[in-house]
Order: sequence, then C-alpha cells, then structure tokens
Amino acid sequence: MINFDYLKNLNSAQKEAVINTEGPILVVAGAGSGKTKVLTSRVAHIIKNKKAFPNQILSVTFTNKAAKEMQNRISKILNSKATGLTWLGTFHSICAKLLRKHAKAAGLNSNFTILDSDDQNRLMKNICKAENIDIKKLSPRVILSIIDRWKNNGWYPENVIINKKDIYESTILPVYKIYQKKLIDLNACDFGDLILHCVNILENNLEICEMYSNNFKYILVDEYQDTNFIQSKWLNILAKKNKNICCVGDDDQSIYSWRGAEIKNFLDFDKVYKNTKIIRLEENYRSTQNILSVASDLISNNQNRVGKTLKTNSSDGDLIKLNCYRNGKEEAIGLSDEVEKNIKKKYSLNNVAILVRAIFQTREFEERFLKIGLPYRIIGGTKFYERAEIKDCIAYLRLVYQDRDDLAFERIVNNPKRAIGESTMRQIHEYSKKNSINLFIASKELIENNKIKPKAKIGLNSFLNFIEKWKNDLIIKKFGHVKLLQNILDESGYSAMLKNKKDLENENRLENIKELLSAMKEFDNLESFLEHVSLATSIDQDWDGQKINLMTMHASKGLEFDVIFLPGWEEGLFPHQKSIEEKGEKGLEEERRLAYVGITRAKKDVFISFSMNRFYQGDWIDSMASRFIEELPSKFLDKNMFYDENESQESDFDFNQDFEVENETRSPGWIRYQKRLK
Repeated sequence: MINFDYLKNLNSAQKEAVINTEGPILVVAGAGSGKTKVLTSRVAHIIKNKKAFPNQILSVTFTNKAAKEMQNRISKILNSKATGLTWLGTFHSICAKLLRKHAKAAGLNSNFTILDSDDQNRLMKNICKAENIDIKKLSPRVILSIIDRWKNNGWYPENVIINKKDIYESTILPVYKIYQKKLIDLNACDFGDLILHCVNILENNLEICEMYSNNFKYILVDEYQDTNFIQSKWLNILAKKNKNICCVGDDDQSIYSWRGAEIKNFLDFDKVYKNTKIIRLEENYRSTQNILSVASDLISNNQNRVGKTLKTNSSDGDLIKLNCYRNGKEEAIGLSDEVEKNIKKKYSLNNVAILVRAIFQTREFEERFLKIGLPYRIIGGTKFYERAEIKDCIAYLRLVYQDRDDLAFERIVNNPKRAIGESTMRQIHEYSKKNSINLFIASKELIENNKIKPKAKIGLNSFLNFIEKWKNDLIIKKFGHVKLLQNILDESGYSAMLKNKKDLENENRLENIKELLSAMKEFDNLESFLEHVSLATSIDQDWDGQKINLMTMHASKGLEFDVIFLPGWEEGLFPHQKSIEEKGEKGLEEERRLAYVGITRAKKDVFISFSMNRFYQGDWIDSMASRFIEELPSKFLDKNMFYDENESQESDFDFNQDFEVENETRSPGWIRYQKRLK
C-alpha cells in the first residue's frame, strides 16, 4: 500500500515542486533544502497518480550513489520495490543502455566494450608511437583530455573548431580522427562517446528519436548546474515532445567548469523552455541562521545567478569565527588547539572537517596532527607522504643516503623511464640473490661484466652514476639536503617528466613537491628529515574510532559536518590566481561559489582563517586576506582573534586596521607577492 504521508512531510515550496507535474520546471534548491526529497517524492507522486508508468519516467543523476539513494527512497514511499524504473541512473549508464539497443546506428555492435581511463591511455600511447608523437612533449592524457572536451562540445573529428590560441589542438585533431576510427574498429566506446553517439543517433534517426521522446512522459534531472553542453542537448532532444522536464539544482554550487560543466544551462533554462515555472527551495534543514546569512551575503556578490535567500527554523547559532595567523604553521597550531581545547568536548571528530582550496595545504595540518596525536583521514585524496610523487622523492633521497635500500632502488631505477624493463630487473634480482649483495652493487657488477643489454645498460649506468654523484655531494656537504633534492629532480629528469605532461594532475604533483621542499627546510639535515618521514608513515593511521576529516572544498560538495574549518583564505590561493587568470570574472564567480559550498557544509560552527605570511616555493611571502573576507557581513563575524605563539592564547586584533598597516610595512615581500600574482 502506498504511503500517503510523503506529501505531509514536505514544506510548501517542496510540495509545489512535487505536485506541479506538467510543463518545464526549474527547482532552485539551496544547500540543505531537501532536493533529493523533492525528486523522489515527485517520482512517487507521478506513479501514485497514474500519470505515467515507471518505465516512462527518465530520472538522471550524476553518481551511482545518488541513483541508488533515489531508488531506495522511492521504494520506501511506495512501500514496495521501485520496480520498473528502468530509466533511473547516471547520464552514462542510461546512455549506455540506449546505445546498446541502437548500436548499429553508431557503427557498433551491441556487445561493444566501454574503455576505462587506463585502456584509453594505452590505446593513445600506441597511436602516438605509430604517429611518431613524442609523449614527453605531449602526453596521452593531455591529448585525451582535449578530445574529451571536444566530445563534451558535441564534436566528432569532422566538426572540431580549432582554438588557434592552443598550440596543441592542430596536432591533436589528426590523432582524434585515428583514435575515433580505432574505437570503431575495436567495437569500443569511451565515456564521452556514450552521450555523443546517443545524441547523434537521436538527431539522425527520426523514428528512434520519436520513440524515446514519446515514451519519456516525465524527465527529472538532479544537479542540473553540473551538466555540460552535450548532456543538456541530449535532455532537450528527449524533452522536445512532452516538455515535462523538471531540473533540480543550485546555480550557487556550480563549481565544476574544469570538468566541462556549464552554468549557462541552468541560467538559460527558462529561455530554452518557455513558460518555465521556477520554484525556489529556500528553507535550509542543515545550518544555523548565522551560517546561512554569511553564505547568502557572500554569494550575492555574483552577478550570474538566479537568486534565492536561504532561511532556517533553527537558532541563530554562534557567530562565524574569523582568525588571522602569522604564518601557515601557526594556522595549523591554532586550528588544532581549537579542536583539542573546545571542539572535541562538544562534537565527534567524525563531524569535524578542514576544507582547503589546494590539496598541498593539508601537509602542515597533517604534520601538526601527527605531532600531537590527533587522528585524521584524507577524503578524496591521499595522505601527503603517501602520494606517489612524494614517495618517489623520498626514495631518491633514501637511496642516496644509503645504497643498500633495495626498496627505494626498485621504486626509482626506472622512474622516469630509462629502458630498464622487467627482464633486466629480474636479472638484477637473481644476481643479487645469488651473490648476497644489494641491488645497487649487483647492477654495477653486471654492467662491469657486460651482462646487461645495450639499451638498458645505458639507462642503468646513467642512473648509478647519478646516485654516486649525489652521494658524493652529500658527503662533502657541497650544499644542503633541500638543494640536493632539487638537483636530483632536475638531473634525473623527474621534474621535466612532470612539467612536460601538462594536465591538472601533474600540476598538483609539482605543487606537492614544492610543499615537500618547504617541509624539508624545517630539518637540519637529511638524516633527521628521513627519520621524521619514516616515523610519520609508520604510525598506524587506521585507528578505530573518531578522526578529523581533511579534504578539498571540491571534494566536500554533498557532504555535511557539525564544524567546518576553512583555512588559507588569501589572495592568490583563494580565490586561486590561476582560475582568475584563465577565466576572468567567470573564474572569480566560480571561486566565490566554491566559498559558498565550503561555508554551507557546516551545521553548527564555521572557522575561517588566513595567514599574514606563507612559505611558498622556497620563499616567505606576505599574504593579503582574500577579497571574499571583505565580502563577509561584519555583524555575523567574531573577528577579534589573533593567535600569538608566545602567549598561546587569543588576543585582540583589529582586522580592518592592523592588517592593512602590517602589509604596508612589509614592502619587499609585498612586491614579491604582487609579482607572483602578475
């Protein structure tokens, strides 16, 4: 029997979004306003009122987790399994199902393979090799990312419009043609193809298009602000007949333009669909009113938005704490002291999160937490000293420090590539075992006895010579351990390997290595640093019980915590300078939306902080508070806080006056900072 209470549990705006089933509807759902409840209740309402059969409802989400959650909630409302909802799923899963039914129209067989990123990368490497493309200068992942962008724009090779400002695109277009032909030959698709092929089939096969547009009497879309061009086009084609399309989302939480998401789809929805009914879900069930007021005031500075005002029935709550620290290290100390002295007494650590703009920021917090024994977890990322590029750097240093470290030898002997394959490594291992010597000595003796194949011999000999040179530099103390690592990265070709692969992942790796070099400066010598690292990585991180959460603001979307810490609100870091340089005002507005997302993750308390100095790329720079701090409404802030490491307590700090004076008196650093921003 159907549960009739589902409408009673909705507020007036939610109920309006559920019962208005006909025509185009845009539901502007603020953070924590119950959008999933609206979507699931709406599906149940359509089925209950026999407006459509379950298989006539298309419900699209962005993640399998969200699709499963919807399925479970609909089942609960209907008091039975939500059978028949065959078109509830992610964009990719639904398009894969549709494409298998009409594979021939795309030149495929119905049993086509869907390639994952590793498969794509291997295929692209083979193509580059056959076409004599130097993958050190133009990596397969960069090529694939540009091809994916073209597919998101709805472009097959013959439709591509070259961006003349991009020096790579004219080189990549011929590769795209070969790659696409290879996919057809292999009877395979990548993820971009799933939607692109479906759109192509619907546009060029009238009967197929009419069949689906007639069948889908109702279309529901979750997180509509995150759709890209091709996803929006697919939805528009399917909604053309019945026009009963309900898109739910929050333009103020559109933070994925780097994945191809276009906020324009959300903002222009009522222009595409005439007579659109816009319903705003403004009642928040998560945060205190003070948190919502701060978030609302901040996001109101964006011009490109539909607009809404969040409110709650809960209490005003505490003011948002604004803290200024002398430097990044003191920021980590101040934050951890707040957790130890106050937060732990009121909340579970599992309900406390630190949200950073860039992943390298977690290092100083991790160091501090390890020192004081505060358990933590990294969500959506890897702990600093467990990241691949950091482990590579440490392995180089370990092998230079003592060449008997076979584990370090194995990790870096062919990283970057030196033509040392599995057969050569097997040979070195066998010789090492037979003669009871380490891999380094075994390699030397095999080369001396001319037992290594010529190509591998060149690479291996170069590697061994470098290790001995760096070891000698260390012994004679030619320079310090920080400069030693810089030389290792440059001379080994490791830095060039990362710099030549121009993508976001490698940019993050380079940032992490810069952070490692900064961390090393805190130690007197290589020995003390390596001891610190070994202790940090050997501590059991899998404690049972409570852990504080560290993650980027991007990774926090969709999550909620009692307490949120937002460190590093400084110009250049947040808003991130690269985002502003590349996208101008659009980039700034997306950074502001990211700030909005960060603040609205909190239920009870928010701590925002910035540093007056930060160690960046081997130099101290004077920092300027983020422009977003100036946009926070003063009446909701507790901003007379300044952490003093000598007193280890809070003292008065006039943010509006003292900070400006501080910066004016630090002209050399300020000049360096401005140069970096330019």
